[in-house]
Amino acid sequence: MRRILAIGVLAFLSLGAAGDGQRAVEDERTQQALQPGNNAPIWREVRSSATQSTKAHGIEAGVLMQSRGETWRELRPPISLAGALMIAGSLCALALFYRWRGTIRVSAEPTGRLIERFSFADRVAHWSMGISFVALAVTGLTLNLGKYLILPVVGYTLFSWFAIACKSVHNFVGPVFMASAAYFIVLFVRDNLPRRCDIDWLLKGGGMFTGAHVPSGRFNAGEKTLFWGLVCAFSAVLCVSGLVLDFPNAGQGRSLMQDANIVHMSVAFMAIAAALFHIYLGTLGVAGAYAAMRDGAVDESWAREHHEIWYDEVRAGKAKQHFRREGGRDGELARMVSQRSLDS
Repeated sequence: MRRILAIGVLAFLSLGAAGDGQRAVEDERTQQALQPGNNAPIWREVRSSATQSTKAHGIEAGVLMQSRGETWRELRPPISLAGALMIAGSLCALALFYRWRGTIRVSAEPTGRLIERFSFADRVAHWSMGISFVALAVTGLTLNLGKYLILPVVGYTLFSWFAIACKSVHNFVGPVFMASAAYFIVLFVRDNLPRRCDIDWLLKGGGMFTGAHVPSGRFNAGEKTLFWGLVCAFSAVLCVSGLVLDFPNAGQGRSLMQDANIVHMSVAFMAIAAALFHIYLGTLGVAGAYAAMRDGAVDESWAREHHEIWYDEVRAGKAKQHFRREGGRDGELARMVSQRSLDS
């Protein structure tokens, strides 16, 4: 009885499949009779991204044409335009702010007593992450905007060589950035945890617009925002999406890589725009900030005016950082830092 029932079910399914196939053939014949040469139904089925039978192995191997690729190609130009405008807007805003505010300088005279602000390990982590980020930003912008800005100037041959070089640099510098960013986060996460003084700093804008003195810890709320937003959140998204793009044969399909590319582009533009504010404040914006990361030490007048709470903690022995010795090499460095403070 069971065998008879099974045979009946199979026969019914076979008749259904045969009927569907026969109807498809008849529909095609009707289409050709009404509109000779119109293969729209065939191409409509091809573009449906439906998986068909094939002897090839792999994800999406049975998909002849992936229609999402057209959507991905249409999304790239407006994202590139929006990103370029975002970066240009950031540069314009910083230029206007610098014209209005100028360089923020220390009002008190340098004392010559140095506080170690960044250890050698801190500086290695910062510069390795920073340099690799700049390399990735330059090469990434070239790959995204180069055909609009560079190609019309240098021509196809030179631009193709440059673009290929940028792609190789981007792919191989990426892992360096991943490792240095992780090392940076481990070193600096403790001093970037939120504190009560950060609320007051945010409410007063850090005194950036008024010139008012606002006490802060080793890092103020603005620096902490960049740490958690740029270094932690944006970098994590960029690293994960970058790995998906760097290793296309790791088992992901075209859809995942297209999504990763859109996410990578969008977050990269936001990260570059945010990094411009950090670069500005670390160079032109605040006198002595670049020297602090280069030499590792700041004058106590600088520490008292920019990070008073941290300065008090160093004096009380509650901070990991400490005053440097006055004699020997540290004494010479103190004189150099004091002279630079006077010159700036």
